[in-house]
Amino acid sequence: MTSPLTPTPPAAEPIDPIAEWLARRPHLILDGALATELERRGADLRDALWSARLLIEQPELIRAVHLDYFRAGADVATSASYQATFEGFARRGLDAEAAAALMRRSVELAQEARAQWLRERPGDDRRPAPLVAASVGPYGAMKADGSEYRGDYGLDEAALMAFHRPRLEVLKAAGADLMACETLPCLAEARALARLMDELGLRGWISFSCRDGGHTSQGEPIGDCAGALAPFASVVAIGVNCTAPQHIASLVRAIRARTERPVLVYPNAGEVWDAQAKVWRAGPECAHRAFDAQAMDWSEAGARLIGGCCRTSPADIAALWRRWAQQG
Repeated sequence: MTSPLTPTPPAAEPIDPIAEWLARRPHLILDGALATELERRGADLRDALWSARLLIEQPELIRAVHLDYFRAGADVATSASYQATFEGFARRGLDAEAAAALMRRSVELAQEARAQWLRERPGDDRRPAPLVAASVGPYGAMKADGSEYRGDYGLDEAALMAFHRPRLEVLKAAGADLMACETLPCLAEARALARLMDELGLRGWISFSCRDGGHTSQGEPIGDCAGALAPFASVVAIGVNCTAPQHIASLVRAIRARTERPVLVYPNAGEVWDAQAKVWRAGPECAHRAFDAQAMDWSEAGARLIGGCCRTSPADIAALWRRWAQQG
């Protein structure tokens, strides 16, 4: 029996699942879009909750999309919690307990899909068990006004930490392998989340939305942002998502120049959202290059975690998996 005078052993350092994976393989394949894939399958996401709406109405469809990404070759499923916040659910009349239950459910759905894939995969499949990343969308996602692509919230880091803390605590308790802090428009929010993950003993990635080949959506140099995250042990990868694919290689090089952390990218498919007509239109990268071919450029620039965001699909992830499988 431990004496009252025996010092309490220090808590074990949280595992870095990205480092463990990349120690064995050159790349980690992320999944693709969730919300636009749900829409492609008939879901109506015209709601401030966006994909989180289906946590209430059609959770089985979310699970099915996760499973199809695993079957396609994804090594990570990102949960449907991007727009799942206490504030957003409160506007739908849900109290804090119900909101927390839905956030936990978002992680459970991905975990259930992983369990199903593990049951059905061939006995000789050498792919390690996939990871489940809990999506942590930016403050602007809760506002549902597009400000995750602008920044300039008018909030300091302390206020952003106060906003994100309750959700991070719930997602930690849900048992996700890591946090996916994504589509962040500015360094202030990235630092707020990194500070919280350090404080809560979490591991996760930080991924920015970017306006061009060198700057976040708010206009900060992406290299400076990567350098500013160096002190945070919780940040296990740094990168870019929900950004036009033609900007990705340049952004990767700028990030790599300022950090030793693995770089992740999951850009949009190349289409452009027409907010007035509310439709997707072909962009400059859609007509002549397949998504997996573009991904080779991002890999050559130094990205080691690669997947897709809006308008990408399980077919895109399967093509990427086949290409890397052929390379051995």
